[in-house]
Amino acid sequence: MEGDWAVSLDRADRGMMEGWFTRPLAAAVPVRGSLPAQPLGDAITVDTQWTAKLFNRQFFIAPEYAAYRAPGKVKVPFFLQPDTHYVGPAWFQREIVIPRHWDGKHAVVSLERPHWETRAWIDGRYLGRDDSLHTPHVYDLGQLSPGKHLLTVRVDNRLIVDIGSDAHGVSDHTQGNWNGIIGNIELSARQPVWIEDLQAYPDIHTRSVTLKGVIGNASTRAGSGRVRLAGGGTVRQVDVSWQPEGGSFEAIVPYPADAGLWDEFSPTLHVVAVRLDDGPEVAVRFGFRELKTSGTQFLLNGRPLFLRGTLECCIFPLTGHPPTDIAEWRRILTIARAFGLNHLRFHSYCPPQAAFDAADEMGFYYQIELCWANGSTTIGDGKPVDAWSMTEAARVLKAYGNHPSFMLMPQGNEPGGKNHPAYLANFVRHFAQRDARRLWTSGAGWPELAENQYHILQQPRIQQWGEELKSRVNGRPPETMIDYRGFIGERKVPVVSHEIGQWCVYPDLRERAQYSGHLKAKNFDIFEDRLRASGLAALAPAFLHASGRLQTLLYKEEIEAALRTPGMGGFQLLDLHDFPGQGTALVGVLNPFWREKGYVGAAEFSRFCGPTVMLARLPKRVFGNDEAPRVQLEVAHSGARPLGTASVYWRLESEQGVLEQGEFQLAGVPQGTGVPLGAITLPLARVERAAKCKLVAGLRSPDLAAPVENDWELWVYPPLPAAAGAVQVVDSVAAALPLLARGDTVLLGLPPAKVRNFERHPVKFGFSTIFWNTLWTEGQGPTTLGVLCDPAHPALAAFPTDAHTNWQWWHVVHRAAALRLDGLPPSLQPLVRVIDDWHTGRSLGLVIEATVGAGRLIVCGFELGEPAGADPVSRQLRHSLAAYAASARFAPQTALTAAMLKSLVA
Repeated sequence: MEGDWAVSLDRADRGMMEGWFTRPLAAAVPVRGSLPAQPLGDAITVDTQWTAKLFNRQFFIAPEYAAYRAPGKVKVPFFLQPDTHYVGPAWFQREIVIPRHWDGKHAVVSLERPHWETRAWIDGRYLGRDDSLHTPHVYDLGQLSPGKHLLTVRVDNRLIVDIGSDAHGVSDHTQGNWNGIIGNIELSARQPVWIEDLQAYPDIHTRSVTLKGVIGNASTRAGSGRVRLAGGGTVRQVDVSWQPEGGSFEAIVPYPADAGLWDEFSPTLHVVAVRLDDGPEVAVRFGFRELKTSGTQFLLNGRPLFLRGTLECCIFPLTGHPPTDIAEWRRILTIARAFGLNHLRFHSYCPPQAAFDAADEMGFYYQIELCWANGSTTIGDGKPVDAWSMTEAARVLKAYGNHPSFMLMPQGNEPGGKNHPAYLANFVRHFAQRDARRLWTSGAGWPELAENQYHILQQPRIQQWGEELKSRVNGRPPETMIDYRGFIGERKVPVVSHEIGQWCVYPDLRERAQYSGHLKAKNFDIFEDRLRASGLAALAPAFLHASGRLQTLLYKEEIEAALRTPGMGGFQLLDLHDFPGQGTALVGVLNPFWREKGYVGAAEFSRFCGPTVMLARLPKRVFGNDEAPRVQLEVAHSGARPLGTASVYWRLESEQGVLEQGEFQLAGVPQGTGVPLGAITLPLARVERAAKCKLVAGLRSPDLAAPVENDWELWVYPPLPAAAGAVQVVDSVAAALPLLARGDTVLLGLPPAKVRNFERHPVKFGFSTIFWNTLWTEGQGPTTLGVLCDPAHPALAAFPTDAHTNWQWWHVVHRAAALRLDGLPPSLQPLVRVIDDWHTGRSLGLVIEATVGAGRLIVCGFELGEPAGADPVSRQLRHSLAAYAASARFAPQTALTAAMLKSLVA
């Protein structure tokens, strides 16, 4: 069915009433793809009716967005933007030719993935409708005479069933609500009696597969025949019969006792071929695998399984729809595996056939979902989505149930509605009984039901919605001790942590060149304009790198906390790659094209995310050199089998070289998470000046292809000499001004409560980067993305730091505020800059230097007296700044007036 089709948009929805299916349509376009990508549709305006919840309405009313609301210049900040948009019916039509040798057979047309509802006619005769969002639409055209016939298909991409306007099968937040038909469009012939469905149920214990078949019958007559089954070197024949409405059969095909099993390490696939009488052969590809649970552990073929997953939210900017070619899915899965993952969660949608084929071949584990019944609708309250979900789940099982990669299935994401628990309990009971080849649960995120075969819960992560600056990572000193064993121990089935991460990074403005297809990053134009207005456009690459390195630290701790937890079932990241919608959630270390951004690669990421990962429990990240912390070394080993003899090695490094190292032997290493290996002591007395150190721990074994290593940074601070008196330290502008007037050198440490903030979009300065994004969370903190500084600057000569926020900065940042620089001269370059939210793009500082009158000044957005003396990090930073201020190198280049200085405080 390659080639052009005649297409007509039915904006007034009059086509059925006017009988468009009875007459030829005019315009001809290639039908394989979405209509907006042709492009067919309407230009984007402020009145475009998006299929999406726009949580924040600022774009439509706020003055800072006025330029982007202008006719012909519309740019939206909340997701990628198509050039055209169309929601409604569209008619597709083409002439087909039936060959003579199809005489007596039924012509069948299959549309792999229409979006969404289709209705079909042949020569004006109505064939029916289909509202599956995720499986092929198949129409029996009947026994047609040889020659030409007119096929008409109406595709309607309105919310035929409200499954949630943010569900990724329909939402403009990700793929876009496109109209069209993608994938394989095929016209074929079949016998009046045929094999309609064939499902394979493998048994790893007997190495046999049970085939359950459904016989379709369009002849309207009862009959009988013989089914031939060939697989595993065996050929069997079974007698079958059918009634006028059809029939069914069941047969067992044995395989050799050594037939290979399927998993991520050895994804062995088998094929069984089935033929009804002299009809065409139907081949089913399957894998011998068994997915069960034992307490809170998944077991795959009897082996403990830990899911290391990320979301896939139907993000494909070039086409605006999921790929239907296997090559692209192989590329994506290859990248995901390089970053240490073995699992994809398809958030509120199901991918096409090619995605399953690639995962079957590569040994990847999928979770499939149907919708997101929240916001615009609810589940379990008698709405159309209730019945549709049951029907769609059955269609998904029929289409994709034989794929071994199809492992897990909830009904959907974060369900809403007062009756959703009862509905979802029934959903799980029904499908768990119907299909035990996979595990079933109620929803991603919640609810936690007794019927669930596993839970997907949000509690085991380091930042919860609404916690803001009180979360573990923002409100508590850094350590690597915490795990979730208490929470997991209270559950009876495996727990997968829901959407962990959500740590943002600054937009990579250079990325816009990659948007060469259907969807464009016009939101990035807005973000660049914000930066340019603040005079910061040149810093965009540095903002990306600094925030990206902080993001990497956060993902490392997020993942390791899960790996430290004995008995945990796995995690699902949000996300390994960016989520471009819902306000622009740049939460990935990869961009939407699954490409690296330049600050972390697979080699580094897979040190803390992979089948075997070394772990260390540090009670804190900051030490004095008079301490000798005891550190427990552990491993999370999810390899194909337990390890035999192994050796654990470790070393403590600093800029001085290797401070200490050691090695010990193990008789074996079991599979599991948080497996203790042994304790070591870190002697820190050799650290003579403030330093960043790194603990490296590794594991060698003949059963590992290569040693595995991981590392953790810590900071050591020896005692400081008594402070010299050449610099005046004060905590208010009022105290600073007289000293400056007489020519003194002043260190001004402002209490954060006294620092002047913005009335609109106030800055909430935290340690972490932004959680999800501020447009969607409506300003939840932090609203910043860490700090940016020059480690080689003399002001920081005695303060070991990277150019970005690292763990030691928590001790300063958690009691600090960002300084507003918008009222100061543009020439002022902060010693330590704070990176603002890209939606506002303001110039912010943490430490600045200037002259005021005859005096010289350093201003800090944190106190320098008490509580600065309470932790060694703050003491060291104060010491470094004071030494710089007292040195000949302290020569601020920007002059401030007293009024400018006063503008920094409330």
